Amino acid sequence: MHKLFVVMGKSASGKDTVFKEITHSSELSLKTIVGYTTRPIRDGEKDGEEYFFVSKERLSDYQRVDKVIEHRAYDTMHGIWDYFTVDDGQVDLEKGSSIMIGTLESYRQIRKYFGEDRVYPVYLEVEDGLRLERALLREKTQKKPKYAELCRRFLADEEDFKEQYLKELGVGKRYRNEDSKSCIEEITRDIRANMEN
Repeated sequence: MHKLFVVMGKSASGKDTVFKEITHSSELSLKTIVGYTTRPIRDGEKDGEEYFFVSKERLSDYQRVDKVIEHRAYDTMHGIWDYFTVDDGQVDLEKGSSIMIGTLESYRQIRKYFGEDRVYPVYLEVEDGLRLERALLREKTQKKPKYAELCRRFLADEEDFKEQYLKELGVGKRYRNEDSKSCIEEITRDIRANMEN
C-alpha cells in the first residue's frame, strides 16, 4: 500500500535538510509534494522547490473550486501568512508513495483527507537551545532578518506541538535530529519498512 510520509517538527528542527536527503535517496523513490504559501520568498529559496509562492487571490481561487486539502494561517509579525496543500495531482497514492513537509495541524487534516492508514508521521525533535541556535544562524543569512518573527515562531511551536496533541494524533515515534546522518538513516529504514507493509 502506497503512503504519504509527512516530515514534521518545530521550527529549525532540520525538516528541510532531512526532506532533501530522503527525497534524493534512490532506494526509496518517493515523489515529493510541494506545498503552497502566501508568505514572501526567503533569500536562497526557489519557487516550486521549498514552496509554490502564491498570492492570497490564488489561494481563494483554489478554495472556491474545493482544491485545498489542508490550510493553516499564521498571524505573523508581518501579516497573515497562509500555508496549504492543493489537490493538484501531486499526490497519487494509487501510483506510488510520496513525502512532504508539514505541521502537526496539516498532518491532522491530511490524515482526515487520505485516511489514517495512508499517512505516516516523521516527527523530528531537537533540543530547544540547539533549535534556537540554528534558527538564529539561518535568520542572520537573510538580507533583512526577521528576528521578532523567529521568536514568535519559536514560542508558537510550544503550543502547536504540545505532547497532548502528538498523542491524540498517534505520533509516538520521535526522530532525534542532533546528528542528521544517523537520523536520516533511521528514518530511511522506517520508511522502507512501512512501504513494504
